[in-house]
Amino acid sequence: MKVGIALNMLHEAGRPDAAVVHEHLALGDLAEPLGFDSLWALEHHFTGYAMSPAPTQLLAYFAGRTRRVALGTAVIVLPWHDPIRVAEQIALLDIMCGGRCLFGFGRGAASAEYEGFGIAMGEARPRFAEAAQIIVKALRDETFEHQGEFYKIPRTAIRPRPISHPERRFYASSVSPESADMIARLGFGMLLIMQNEWAKCREDIVKFHTTAAAAGFAPKPPIILTNVSVAESREEARERAIRHLGRKWQSIDDHYHFSDGHLGSVKGYESYGKMAKTYAKLRDPENLRKSTEFYVSIQIVGTPDDCLQQIGELQKVTGLGHLVTEFAFGNLPHHEAEQNMRLFAERVVPTLRHDPAFAVGSGASGPASRARAGHEDLFAPA
Repeated sequence: MKVGIALNMLHEAGRPDAAVVHEHLALGDLAEPLGFDSLWALEHHFTGYAMSPAPTQLLAYFAGRTRRVALGTAVIVLPWHDPIRVAEQIALLDIMCGGRCLFGFGRGAASAEYEGFGIAMGEARPRFAEAAQIIVKALRDETFEHQGEFYKIPRTAIRPRPISHPERRFYASSVSPESADMIARLGFGMLLIMQNEWAKCREDIVKFHTTAAAAGFAPKPPIILTNVSVAESREEARERAIRHLGRKWQSIDDHYHFSDGHLGSVKGYESYGKMAKTYAKLRDPENLRKSTEFYVSIQIVGTPDDCLQQIGELQKVTGLGHLVTEFAFGNLPHHEAEQNMRLFAERVVPTLRHDPAFAVGSGASGPASRARAGHEDLFAPA
């Protein structure tokens, strides 16, 4: 199994943004020497929910500071960008890092970000699909053209040409069934943010792989993003997770405004409208406690041995091939985040990378265990 880290630069009240960014850059610098396989950058804008507005730029920084780790985006939100510019950035990064890059794409769910870019949110799904097709053609073909609903491109080419085939290493995240179907038909792999019962994730993966196979694509093992809280004692790991992951809910609603239900009337986002009641209930302390406990229960939390057992179970349920971890969440102090990361690297990563028990399978298998009750409409994005 491959193991990576993601940098989620949450704004911290009372501290300069630059201080938060530099702490995350320091964690990124540890990825390669500590033995991780990949380093991932997010994309968000305007609110400080994640201060990472230019993922390929951030990864270009690490391309010059690393030699081995893969560099990934989780995700580039395609409807906000000119697809030719995205293809050019991918091609240049591919050259700069020697072909060790992976690319995750998404369509985003924050109306504030769509409004900030002047893009109609109701156009997100068709814009995503069309942009994805253009990027694949631009990277795959020496010359290409495109005549679509949003983009009309005369025959042209991007330069420089990539040195590998990054379009063969494309993944995408999805929440709604409609988006998952579209992504599978594009031939992309599945990038899954761990936010639901593991058994439910298994169901989604099986459906995704079935659709991909019907479209003529060999299903890829999913990449799964999760938070990790590891400590020598189970109690310490859980207390840290409850305290800091519990802070995510307000930051999520401040950014996405799920609680007001506005997405229920936006074309392509109707399924998100169901989250309004769930997020509104989080204002009640008891519901907040229950939601936090549920969310912690589906992350990787505990001693090093606990983490190995949980990841093994997750792999059996989902067919996981690449685990992407976050160690600095909910404004966890930097020294604690580094301790969290170092302990995981020392006591967990070597087993995941080298023990045959964690060899990558071809898909979800085994009993659909680790289910948790309720919370079908809970959504905790990266």
